Amino acid sequence: QVQLVESGGGLVQSGGSLRLSCVASGSIFSINTMSWYRQAPGKQRELVAKITNSGSTNYADSVKGRFTISTPNAKNTVYLQMNSLKPEDTAVYYCNADLLEFGVSWRDYWGQGTQVTVSS
Repeated sequence: QVQLVESGGGLVQSGGSLRLSCVASGSIFSINTMSWYRQAPGKQRELVAKITNSGSTNYADSVKGRFTISTPNAKNTVYLQMNSLKPEDTAVYYCNADLLEFGVSWRDYWGQGTQVTVSS
């Protein structure tokens, strides 16, 4: 069974930095994309950043120039480096992977979420 586990959230002051990590484990045959979404109270879940298996990235306009998504040499891992954090970045951040599990068709998998709180 595939699992996505996030870590790295927490409380930080405005202007500070955090790095989120997400590790996908289980019977994974291939990963197409890995992404970070976020959901603030009372708002819809929104895409923050996405990276494809070829290394292409795209970002929400609100985080361009401040956040960086990357996949290190370790397989099935994705980072989100968040700099110059603002109070409006406060949300639960979710890791998402579009992947192929052995014996299963391509589908989306989600982590449990990690809270990021930015104080003013």
